[in-house]
Amino acid sequence: MGLTQWAYTLAESLLAEPLPRRWAHSQGVAARAHALRPILGPDAELLEAAAILHDVGYSPALVVTGFHPLDGARYLRDTEDADERVTRLVAHHSCALLEAELRGLRHELAAEFELERPDLVDALMFCDMTTTPDGTRTTPTARLDEIAERYGPEDLVTRFIRAAAPEIHAAASRVERRVSEAESDSTDVGIGA
Repeated sequence: MGLTQWAYTLAESLLAEPLPRRWAHSQGVAARAHALRPILGPDAELLEAAAILHDVGYSPALVVTGFHPLDGARYLRDTEDADERVTRLVAHHSCALLEAELRGLRHELAAEFELERPDLVDALMFCDMTTTPDGTRTTPTARLDEIAERYGPEDLVTRFIRAAAPEIHAAASRVERRVSEAESDSTDVGIGA
Protein backbone atom coordinates (compact mmCIF):
# COMPACT_ATOMS: atom_id res chain seq x y z
CA MET A 1 0.00 0.00 0.00
CA GLY A 2 1.40 3.40 -0.97
CA LEU A 3 1.78 6.33 1.41
CA THR A 4 -1.25 8.22 0.19
CA GLN A 5 -3.55 5.18 0.15
CA TRP A 6 -2.40 4.27 3.67
CA ALA A 7 -3.03 7.83 4.85
CA TYR A 8 -6.56 7.95 3.37
CA THR A 9 -7.46 4.62 4.97
CA LEU A 10 -6.14 5.67 8.36
CA ALA A 11 -7.76 9.12 8.31
CA GLU A 12 -11.10 7.65 7.30
CA SER A 13 -10.94 5.09 10.12
CA LEU A 14 -10.28 7.86 12.67
CA LEU A 15 -12.58 10.61 11.40
CA ALA A 16 -15.40 9.39 9.14
CA GLU A 17 -17.72 7.97 11.78
CA PRO A 18 -17.10 10.11 14.87
CA LEU A 19 -16.48 13.40 13.00
CA PRO A 20 -18.02 13.31 9.50
CA ARG A 21 -17.68 17.05 8.93
CA ARG A 22 -14.00 16.95 9.91
CA TRP A 23 -13.59 14.00 7.52
CA ALA A 24 -15.21 16.05 4.72
CA HIS A 25 -12.83 18.92 5.46
CA SER A 26 -9.82 16.60 5.42
CA GLN A 27 -10.87 15.15 2.07
CA GLY A 28 -11.20 18.66 0.68
CA VAL A 29 -7.75 19.61 1.99
CA ALA A 30 -6.29 16.49 0.37
CA ALA A 31 -8.01 17.35 -2.93
CA ARG A 32 -6.39 20.79 -2.79
CA ALA A 33 -3.02 19.13 -2.12
CA HIS A 34 -3.54 16.80 -5.07
CA ALA A 35 -4.20 19.83 -7.29
CA LEU A 36 -0.83 21.30 -6.23
CA ARG A 37 1.09 18.34 -7.67
CA PRO A 38 2.61 20.45 -10.48
CA ILE A 39 4.52 22.61 -7.95
CA LEU A 40 5.40 19.81 -5.52
CA GLY A 41 7.40 17.46 -7.69
CA PRO A 42 8.59 14.39 -5.78
CA ASP A 43 6.93 15.66 -2.57
CA ALA A 44 3.41 15.55 -4.02
CA GLU A 45 2.47 12.23 -2.40
CA LEU A 46 3.98 13.34 0.91
CA LEU A 47 1.90 16.51 0.99
CA GLU A 48 -1.31 14.74 0.02
CA ALA A 49 -0.76 12.18 2.79
CA ALA A 50 -0.16 14.96 5.33
CA ALA A 51 -3.22 16.81 4.05
CA ILE A 52 -5.60 13.91 4.57
CA LEU A 53 -4.06 13.24 8.01
CA HIS A 54 -3.65 16.82 9.24
CA ASP A 55 -6.73 16.77 11.51
CA VAL A 56 -6.64 13.19 12.86
CA GLY A 57 -5.75 14.62 16.26
CA TYR A 58 -9.40 15.69 16.60
CA SER A 59 -10.45 12.03 16.69
CA PRO A 60 -11.92 11.28 20.13
CA ALA A 61 -9.75 8.16 20.22
CA LEU A 62 -6.55 10.25 20.01
CA VAL A 63 -7.24 13.26 22.23
CA VAL A 64 -4.65 13.60 25.00
CA THR A 65 -3.66 17.27 25.23
CA GLY A 66 -6.68 18.65 23.36
CA PHE A 67 -4.31 20.27 20.83
CA HIS A 68 -4.97 18.35 17.65
CA PRO A 69 -1.66 18.94 15.79
CA LEU A 70 0.32 17.54 18.72
CA ASP A 71 -2.10 14.71 19.52
CA GLY A 72 -2.28 13.69 15.86
CA ALA A 73 1.46 13.84 15.27
CA ARG A 74 2.22 11.86 18.42
CA TYR A 75 -0.24 9.17 17.38
CA LEU A 76 1.23 8.99 13.89
CA ARG A 77 4.77 8.74 15.28
CA ASP A 78 4.17 6.50 18.29
CA THR A 79 1.39 4.19 17.14
CA GLU A 80 1.52 4.16 13.35
CA ASP A 81 5.29 4.61 12.88
CA ALA A 82 4.37 7.06 10.12
CA ASP A 83 6.77 8.74 7.74
CA GLU A 84 8.69 11.34 9.77
CA ARG A 85 8.07 14.12 7.25
CA VAL A 86 4.31 13.49 7.21
CA THR A 87 4.33 13.54 11.00
CA ARG A 88 6.25 16.83 11.07
CA LEU A 89 3.82 18.43 8.62
CA VAL A 90 0.85 17.29 10.71
CA ALA A 91 2.53 18.59 13.88
CA HIS A 92 3.20 22.02 12.43
CA HIS A 93 0.25 22.57 10.11
CA SER A 94 -1.32 26.01 9.83
CA CYS A 95 0.84 27.95 12.29
CA ALA A 96 0.56 25.30 15.01
CA LEU A 97 3.54 26.70 16.93
CA LEU A 98 1.68 29.95 17.46
CA GLU A 99 -1.39 28.18 18.82
CA ALA A 100 0.84 25.90 20.90
CA GLU A 101 2.32 29.01 22.49
CA LEU A 102 -1.13 30.16 23.57
CA ARG A 103 -1.87 26.70 24.97
CA GLY A 104 1.41 26.41 26.86
CA LEU A 105 2.54 23.56 24.59
CA ARG A 106 5.09 25.29 22.36
CA HIS A 107 8.10 23.69 24.03
CA GLU A 108 6.64 20.19 23.69
CA LEU A 109 5.71 20.67 20.04
CA ALA A 110 9.03 22.25 19.07
CA ALA A 111 11.10 19.72 21.03
CA GLU A 112 9.33 16.68 19.63
CA PHE A 113 8.82 17.69 16.00
CA GLU A 114 11.18 19.62 13.75
CA LEU A 115 9.72 21.97 11.19
CA GLU A 116 9.43 20.66 7.67
CA ARG A 117 10.65 22.60 4.61
CA PRO A 118 8.95 26.02 4.39
CA ASP A 119 7.52 25.45 0.91
CA LEU A 120 5.72 22.32 2.12
CA VAL A 121 4.52 24.04 5.30
CA ASP A 122 3.15 26.83 3.09
CA ALA A 123 1.46 24.36 0.76
CA LEU A 124 -0.31 22.49 3.57
CA MET A 125 -1.39 25.76 5.18
CA PHE A 126 -2.75 26.93 1.82
CA CYS A 127 -4.72 23.70 1.39
CA ASP A 128 -6.15 23.88 4.93
CA MET A 129 -6.98 27.58 4.82
CA THR A 130 -8.67 27.43 1.42
CA THR A 131 -11.01 24.57 2.39
CA THR A 132 -14.27 24.97 4.32
CA PRO A 133 -15.32 22.67 7.16
CA ASP A 134 -17.50 20.88 4.60
CA GLY A 135 -14.61 20.31 2.19
CA THR A 136 -15.38 22.94 -0.45
CA ARG A 137 -13.02 25.62 -1.70
CA THR A 138 -12.91 29.04 -0.13
CA THR A 139 -10.56 31.99 0.28
CA PRO A 140 -8.19 32.44 3.22
CA THR A 141 -10.14 35.52 4.32
CA ALA A 142 -13.46 33.69 4.30
CA ARG A 143 -11.92 30.70 6.10
CA LEU A 144 -10.44 32.87 8.86
CA ASP A 145 -13.76 34.67 9.29
CA GLU A 146 -15.59 31.32 9.49
CA ILE A 147 -13.20 30.02 12.16
CA ALA A 148 -13.58 33.17 14.26
CA GLU A 149 -17.37 33.04 13.95
CA ARG A 150 -17.53 29.34 14.81
CA TYR A 151 -15.40 29.66 17.95
CA GLY A 152 -16.55 33.09 19.12
CA PRO A 153 -14.62 36.28 19.84
CA GLU A 154 -13.06 35.29 23.18
CA ASP A 155 -11.99 31.74 22.36
CA LEU A 156 -8.29 30.87 22.27
CA VAL A 157 -8.67 29.57 18.71
CA THR A 158 -10.06 32.92 17.57
CA ARG A 159 -7.20 34.78 19.25
CA PHE A 160 -4.74 32.40 17.60
CA ILE A 161 -6.28 32.67 14.13
CA ARG A 162 -6.26 36.47 14.30
CA ALA A 163 -2.58 36.45 15.30
CA ALA A 164 -1.77 33.92 12.56
CA ALA A 165 -3.72 35.73 9.82
CA PRO A 166 -0.76 37.66 8.35
CA GLU A 167 1.32 34.48 7.97
CA ILE A 168 -1.65 32.54 6.59
CA HIS A 169 -2.25 35.22 3.94
CA ALA A 170 1.48 35.40 3.15
CA ALA A 171 1.71 31.60 2.74
CA ALA A 172 -1.35 31.59 0.48
CA SER A 173 0.23 34.32 -1.66
CA ARG A 174 3.49 32.39 -1.93
CA VAL A 175 1.68 29.22 -3.03
CA GLU A 176 -0.53 31.08 -5.49
CA ARG A 177 2.59 32.72 -6.98
CA ARG A 178 4.27 29.31 -7.38
CA VAL A 179 1.17 27.91 -9.07
CA SER A 180 1.00 30.90 -11.41
CA GLU A 181 4.69 30.57 -12.28
CA ALA A 182 4.30 26.83 -12.93
CA GLU A 183 1.30 27.48 -15.18
CA SER A 184 3.23 30.19 -17.01
CA ASP A 185 6.24 27.90 -17.45
CA SER A 186 4.06 25.13 -18.85
CA THR A 187 2.53 27.45 -21.45
CA ASP A 188 5.98 28.73 -22.47
CA VAL A 189 7.09 25.25 -23.50
CA GLY A 190 7.25 25.01 -27.25
CA ILE A 191 7.20 28.76 -27.92
CA GLY A 192 9.62 29.56 -30.69
CA ALA A 193 10.14 25.91 -31.57
